[in-house]
Amino acid sequence: MKTFVLAAALGVLASTASTASAQQGVAGTWLTASGVAQVKIGPCPDAASGPICGFVVGLINPKGPDGKVVAPDVANDYHNENPALRSRKVIGMPLIWGFKATSNPNSFEDGHIYNGENGKTYNANISLQPDGKLRLRGYVGTPMFGETQIWTRVN
Repeated sequence: MKTFVLAAALGVLASTASTASAQQGVAGTWLTASGVAQVKIGPCPDAASGPICGFVVGLINPKGPDGKVVAPDVANDYHNENPALRSRKVIGMPLIWGFKATSNPNSFEDGHIYNGENGKTYNANISLQPDGKLRLRGYVGTPMFGETQIWTRVN
């Protein structure tokens, strides 16, 4: 009987945690699929950029152009296709923007994501999954020709 009560209590706690994640929506800080960056998603500072934007707020062992680890606060966007942006700091850099809201408050489409690992910008869709993880689909042209990443909530 004690085992049943314990199992039921753990089930309620897990359900509550999942519900809390869903109630937060996509807003919050997320660890990218590669595990090298933390991105804070929230309302865009400029309405023209869409309802949600994401900015890099943390880096895990960032590397410089020579492949050596550098301090997060000095890491630059050296892969950027635009030479004028290669010296900008990665911390604070916009990573996602330009989304349109859908009928689901936890799903956004037709936005953009910048990939700092190759310096390219892709079209993107983003949605909160039932398990509380973030599904991000980056693509060129149509979502059929893309890649899906799963991001994990940090807070």
